[in-house]
Amino acid sequence: MDDEPADRQRAVSAAVRRFPQFELAIHRLMDRSEGFQDMCEELAEAELALSRIDKVPPALRKSRRAEWQELVDRLVGEVGAVLHADAARKSRVIPWPPR
Repeated sequence: MDDEPADRQRAVSAAVRRFPQFELAIHRLMDRSEGFQDMCEELAEAELALSRIDKVPPALRKSRRAEWQELVDRLVGEVGAVLHADAARKSRVIPWPPR
């Protein structure tokens, strides 16, 4: 069985490093959305792979670095899009009771 609490913490950390202004939303979305959690876990895994690129044989290193960087960039964009959409939804919420 995977180390789920550690995986979750790595996922949260990866998202918060990129989007510190959305830390509370990240925690909330991690609890509420399995898709968002999966996206953040993928981001953490891709960042880890990129950080270990020097262990890849030299002949493959350049292409693998480009692949992992492209994946990290794509996932950062996807996580950011979810966070910004969530923030936009929150700004349209009418408080109750109305003032």
